[in-house]
Amino acid sequence: MPSRTAGRAAGRAAGRRTGLGWLWLPLGLCALFLYLPILVLVAMSFNGGGSAYRWDGFSFRWYAELARDSDLIEAVVTSLGIATGATAIATVLGTLLAVGLARHTRSKMLEAAAMAPAILPDLVLAIGLLAFFYMAGIPKSALTILLAHAAFGTAFVVAVVRARLAGSDAALEEASRDLGAGGFSTFVLVTLPSIAPAVVAGALLVFTLSLDEFVIAYFTAGPTTETLPITVYAMVRTGVTPEINALATVLVLISVTVVVVAARAVRRTEKS
Repeated sequence: MPSRTAGRAAGRAAGRRTGLGWLWLPLGLCALFLYLPILVLVAMSFNGGGSAYRWDGFSFRWYAELARDSDLIEAVVTSLGIATGATAIATVLGTLLAVGLARHTRSKMLEAAAMAPAILPDLVLAIGLLAFFYMAGIPKSALTILLAHAAFGTAFVVAVVRARLAGSDAALEEASRDLGAGGFSTFVLVTLPSIAPAVVAGALLVFTLSLDEFVIAYFTAGPTTETLPITVYAMVRTGVTPEINALATVLVLISVTVVVVAARAVRRTEKS
């Protein structure tokens, strides 16, 4: 009996140590601060009136307006294309650069240069890229936005993948080389599977940053190229309508879907 009582007391003490206790309060307030505006935005996207701030009844009116807005749809397609291309380029270059920094060099200068695009203010990076494209004779277009987004996105992939490599066991790669595998085979069969979750996380981060990036896109966009943030900026200058809320709700749905699918893919990769 004493041992059973002591065991229960120890269990309660362990529960108190592992529980959050009063920390639930600031955690709940933080979650409320972060997610309540999103919930309000989603709710107001179904507003039947013309105000983005006053509820006038439930309606799908603004989703229909969004479907008929050809300029906004074109901007969404342009942004998705640029984000997809920039993500592909940044993920490949960033992963290779992270592996090189973690496994083949200890140069602090090279590491600082790789992380510079993520550290520099967007305005400084945008002016620098604009000057580079001008001196290189590259006309501003969707391609220049894609290259600019890939440039700063590469730094974020490097940061995420390199953190994963720092916690992985390099002995597995050395064993693979000792057993006769070449550098490429070792990277594909040993290194890449171990860092796959970080690669996916870096790709999602770049895609999200590219999709809603405004300053760099504004400086490097051509006269006929408008990304979604540029189009939305032009729209809100004349007043916010629930159409913007409907668009934001669609983007939230797309983002959540991509994250869930990616998380399941990563979980499946880790189990296999």
